[in-house]
Amino acid sequence: MNYVDPKLQARRTQIVEVLEMICESLELSNAQFALAKQRYEGVGACLAGADDQVLRAVAVYLQGSTALRTTVRPIGVNEHDVDVVAFVPDPDVEISPAALKKSIGDCLRANGNYAPLLEEMPRCWRLSYANEFHIDITPSIPNPNCRFGGELVPDKTLKMWKASNPKGYKRLFEERAKLVPVIRLRKHVAVDSARASVEPYPDASGFKGILRRSVQIAKRHRDIMFVDEPDVAPLSVIITTLASRSYEWCVSNREYNNELELVFDVIHLMPNTIESRLVGGRVQWFIWNETTAGENFAEKWNRRPERAEAFYAWHERFCSDLAQLEAVSGLDRLGELLKGLFGSRPATAAIDALTERVSAARRSGILSVAPAVGLSVGAISASTSVRANTFYGSGR
Repeated sequence: MNYVDPKLQARRTQIVEVLEMICESLELSNAQFALAKQRYEGVGACLAGADDQVLRAVAVYLQGSTALRTTVRPIGVNEHDVDVVAFVPDPDVEISPAALKKSIGDCLRANGNYAPLLEEMPRCWRLSYANEFHIDITPSIPNPNCRFGGELVPDKTLKMWKASNPKGYKRLFEERAKLVPVIRLRKHVAVDSARASVEPYPDASGFKGILRRSVQIAKRHRDIMFVDEPDVAPLSVIITTLASRSYEWCVSNREYNNELELVFDVIHLMPNTIESRLVGGRVQWFIWNETTAGENFAEKWNRRPERAEAFYAWHERFCSDLAQLEAVSGLDRLGELLKGLFGSRPATAAIDALTERVSAARRSGILSVAPAVGLSVGAISASTSVRANTFYGSGR
């Protein structure tokens, strides 16, 4: 086993604890979660009970960050989004995106509770609950050309269907999140794990695991950096996809002294599976959806190259900022740095929570002191190995 400076190890343990608390503060409160769950189920029941024959076997389920449990509360507002798919598994006849979207809108508009909340978006319907959250409902049908059970969703103009696979994407993400890294020295943490229907809402409790937390801190850092330029900010699906690929490779091929080393490695290696080609004298970018054919998450980069530039600028800044975390000592200095990286409110909440833990440990007589780190209540234990794997992609 490689020697690890106990001071550095203790500092890294403390940083992991604080990052975990920051992520917790960025999530929905129990009351917000319960309300979103209740309203999601209500929308599902409304569509599942529709008289329209087109919707007779509709299946309603979550997609995006809520389904993956990687939500991050938006900056400056209380509202968050809940993304929902309304999947029609067996339409009698070929149906256009516009026609299916209209059937969904007519059903919601006929319900007195939803009519005043309904807003039409280019590809979906939105139910806006003021100062709470909004639910985006996207229509979909089966994709007969996808061997992974993918779906087709409307393009922006509603004239064509385009490939997607929300359920397959979720399954792949969850498989990667369950992989257990080899951590030589670590805190002990839990590791992830034809009739109308409404899929259950995910549980709110439980430690999210290193992959989910890596995604959350990346998305929050992105939000802070691009608070004044949201139009070029890296998409959440790109951050999530690249982080999950990187996490799989890291835990399958390397061992780590602690969790923070793994998080740093996951973030650092994110660009390695981005494909680039020279087409007609211009660089074209590709981040393929591995669960269906033809969906390129980087398609907007090819229309607006400044988006690719923004991603690489953000990634370089994020790696640099994370490295600074190890250079500071003491909770006060750490707290000030975290405010700049992740925002004042979550950073303050995390430092306050850790300070309270330290106070509780002092009262219980279990407090320890690590020089150059400060007061600590972290514990250390062993971990488990996983299969080997090969990293793919040529990088930038």
